[in-house]
Amino acid sequence: MRRRDFIMLIGGGVAAWPLAVSAQEAGRTYRIAFLTPTKRDEPPYSAMFDELQQSGFVEGQNLDVDASGFGLRIEQLAVRVAAIVKAAPDVIFCGPAFTIRALQQATRTIPLVGLSEDFLAEGLVASLARPDGNTTGVSLLSIDLDSKRQEFLISAVPATRKIAAMADSNTNPRQHLQALQDAARTRGVELSVFAIAKPAEIVPAVESAKAAGAGALNFLATPLFSAGVNRRIVFEAVAASRLPAMYQWPEMAEEGGFAAYGPRIVLIRRQEARIAVKILRGAKPADIPVEQPTKFDLVINLKTANTLGLTVPPTWLALADKVIE
Repeated sequence: MRRRDFIMLIGGGVAAWPLAVSAQEAGRTYRIAFLTPTKRDEPPYSAMFDELQQSGFVEGQNLDVDASGFGLRIEQLAVRVAAIVKAAPDVIFCGPAFTIRALQQATRTIPLVGLSEDFLAEGLVASLARPDGNTTGVSLLSIDLDSKRQEFLISAVPATRKIAAMADSNTNPRQHLQALQDAARTRGVELSVFAIAKPAEIVPAVESAKAAGAGALNFLATPLFSAGVNRRIVFEAVAASRLPAMYQWPEMAEEGGFAAYGPRIVLIRRQEARIAVKILRGAKPADIPVEQPTKFDLVINLKTANTLGLTVPPTWLALADKVIE
């Protein structure tokens, strides 16, 4: 398959569960909660709740949803963690890493289904195969994928000798950024890193990258660049810069970005839901392996490329899972 030219999967695999609800307790209402910067009205959550419903957990019938932790801001973290843990739901969906860590410090018993960039590198579990705690979930392989996205970007704009990595200073480890710079250097490209801690810094960072001579932007994996209104801020800043940009989620290229490579967030949300179903049916998080994405899409938006005056090499168009013309 073409996507294997980018990355070899290690581990993972999604367990299929029957639609029967025989393992559920009759008359019981199950309770789930969320702690995440993303908002509930984002389309991927519709897929998550659809997956839960297909497995017999229906909101308003036998499923109660605490939505107070959606759209979390960092300054709200301590208060929201305390409130959610006090309510003692059956499962807490959480992510990225800073929310998972905060919950791990607050409870050792409530099951956590996390979504983060790299569970092992972030120290969230000791082992993907046996988490041995109250935390499991989906690890996005983002460190590997960030480098693959950079590789594509350099090849897609071969005349560019300077590119910029837009990095979340709350999540991207220094060694990861150094590895990206080293990899770019081997291709004869200078990589500048622009650290961004909050949404208000996105536009100035893109403007600074443009002023510094960057010919392309690689938005590293983080909800800071893709969640809610931040997504629109990123798109508007990039459009104003007239620079090609690479994104984490394929959906972002479909929405007008130049290119993107990774798993689809809708599928990831369904994957999280299937893990939660196992827990709601009695499994312990310690016995549920942390999963990884099982499908990756390269999407190239030729409309955007044409607007920018770029000619994408035919080899990359041949590799693409989807080309938007």
